[in-house]
Amino acid sequence: MATLVLTVAGGAIGGPIGAAVGSLLGQAVDNAVLFRPGRREGPRLTELAVQTSSYGTAIPHIFGTMRVAGSVIWSTDLIEARGRSGGGKGVAATTTYSYSASFAVLLSARPVREVRRIWADGRLLRGAAGDFKSEVADFRLHRGDEAQAVDPLIAAVEGSAATPAYAGCAYVVFEQLQLADFGNRLPSLTFEVVAEALPLDVGTILAEVGEGQITPALTGETVTGYSAYGSTIRGLAEGLASAYGLWFVAEDGGLRPDAGTGAARLIRDAGAAVEGARAGAARRQRRIASAQTTPGTVTVAHYDAARDYQSSVQRIVRTGAARRVLRIDLPAVVTPGDARRLAGQALIRADREREQRRVTLDWRDIDIAPGSRVAIEGEPGVWRVTGWTLEAMTVVLELRRITGAGVIDAGSSGRVAPAPDLVHGPTVLAIAEAPLIDDALVERAQLLIAAAGTSSGWRGAAIATSPDGARWTPQGRTAPPSVIGSVATPLREGPATIEDRRNEIVVALLNAAMMLEDADDRALAAGANAALIGDELVQFGSAVPLGANRWRLSRLWRGRRGTEWAIGTHQPDERFVLLDRDALRSIDLSPALIGVDMQVEASGIGDRPDPSRATVRIDGRSLVPPAPVHGTWQRTPGDALMLSWRRRGRSGWTWIDGADVPLGEDAERYRVTLHRADGDVVVAEVSMPALAVDDPAVAAALASAEVRQLGTHGASRPLIISAQQ
Repeated sequence: MATLVLTVAGGAIGGPIGAAVGSLLGQAVDNAVLFRPGRREGPRLTELAVQTSSYGTAIPHIFGTMRVAGSVIWSTDLIEARGRSGGGKGVAATTTYSYSASFAVLLSARPVREVRRIWADGRLLRGAAGDFKSEVADFRLHRGDEAQAVDPLIAAVEGSAATPAYAGCAYVVFEQLQLADFGNRLPSLTFEVVAEALPLDVGTILAEVGEGQITPALTGETVTGYSAYGSTIRGLAEGLASAYGLWFVAEDGGLRPDAGTGAARLIRDAGAAVEGARAGAARRQRRIASAQTTPGTVTVAHYDAARDYQSSVQRIVRTGAARRVLRIDLPAVVTPGDARRLAGQALIRADREREQRRVTLDWRDIDIAPGSRVAIEGEPGVWRVTGWTLEAMTVVLELRRITGAGVIDAGSSGRVAPAPDLVHGPTVLAIAEAPLIDDALVERAQLLIAAAGTSSGWRGAAIATSPDGARWTPQGRTAPPSVIGSVATPLREGPATIEDRRNEIVVALLNAAMMLEDADDRALAAGANAALIGDELVQFGSAVPLGANRWRLSRLWRGRRGTEWAIGTHQPDERFVLLDRDALRSIDLSPALIGVDMQVEASGIGDRPDPSRATVRIDGRSLVPPAPVHGTWQRTPGDALMLSWRRRGRSGWTWIDGADVPLGEDAERYRVTLHRADGDVVVAEVSMPALAVDDPAVAAALASAEVRQLGTHGASRPLIISAQQ
């Protein structure tokens, strides 16, 4: 340091007085070179908000707890995965692609204790409980020990010899972070990094960033976190010093931070004449700058922990005509109250330090160093020495008034809207062979997959299918969360031809984020509020919340789209699934899988190590026509019988006046099975929705008839026409 050099030189030239002069001159050089006024080179608040991957990027030294973006120091190429869905008659299959990546992010050039929350594009990627919101195979923190080992993944890809350990630097490694939630690109990440769990004194931080040039001293001012981010010691120290009103005093070969109105040395402003000058020529001066030269507004920009470490501003305005604005960038985590106090103190200092003094002392006061506190005999207040001159054995001191702390009203973080920290939770699967929920004709059986989580933080899972539980085929990822729940009490039988107003359903949904809504008759006719309860497709017109994720559903339209056969099959705690196309995955199945118990596996963040599984029997119900309806049994003259019915089709569910139901099959055919009272069975096939039984003996012995429509891919469920009709 210049102080040490000039002290030695002064002692060699002029003895003790020369040594004192050299020490003081050295300190003057220190302050002029290290902390001279000029363009600030320290960290800005915005510098911590952007993630970089450029060579030569400065690495921050993190103190306390901070939110930092870091720098990407290593990455693999994107890993591609494909999934296929859809397809069928007139509908093209869709191939979807998803990507993952492995990479490392450098966080701090000094050791840290832990990483808490992680944000990706402003949304929480990792919560306070350590749970990830998007899927990642593994996550590792290297705390920055000098003896830390190389990362195994980086070493496996790059080779051990080419992989640095980054000793003394803290960094994290992500393995296969799924990028589907971020538009299949690497998101911008920020990390809540904890280097020290307790607040740190500003003097402690200054001593470390000073690299031996600033001596340790407790200032009484603390910060929760600080990012030492800059190219020079002066730039790092000046930001803290200016914000807290600190100055530096030479002590023990270094510079000690000091502040406030502490103990002061009493001096007499005698106005001593310079030797050789005209007798009585005084050198005492008092200067008071114009009030217009001081700021009328002071703002302190800082990081606020209550705002998830985003930047916040506290402002103090002084009454009067002054229009200057002083902005202090403090790249530290402090409370709004502390930031407002600092702004107020800066405004008070700027106003009261307009008064400056020059006093002349005898050479015996040569040991009063710049930065020292003095009190002038007979005058109130405490002063700080800002300049020192030795001329003709007379010491001249430049003084600036030191102000008290003042009282400032408390600040506020304002309205805070933090990113929601929702636990992902395990996956709940609900699968079914697709009922006829739209008018599109399909040529393959379709498996519908609905998935959601027990927590509202669930985002998705990877899915795979298997016909035997041994061979699994990846099918990409689930659709957005479905509305899934369970029926509290079994649904009783009701009519399928008119609105069921006798029965109600109480449904318990999986989590509080799931909502249901009412629908009028027009919306119901257009297909709104369709839900699968067991095997029955039901629509509901009224949904009333009961609290605790429970809803009462009424005004029921039962047995929709040919599922009236399932009205009497309901069991307790049946699965409830709202059929929203945007929240369902549809997978085409080979005809060879009809009759097979298809298994589906979902693996999400909350499903490790055991994925969620569900099984459904594939019976081809989405390929065959629905059962005929309106069967009649009429006796004709001569003891003959005429059976008739109405067909239904896999398409054309919307009523169109003057038009018949579309056939939707290659040909119109029916199989009619006649059951005689004596147990004999007669089978006939017809190409029209009617059958005449002309044989009086057969007609007289008939007990019932079973009618199935023969579609392109199979027969429908039966329509039973009994003799009592």
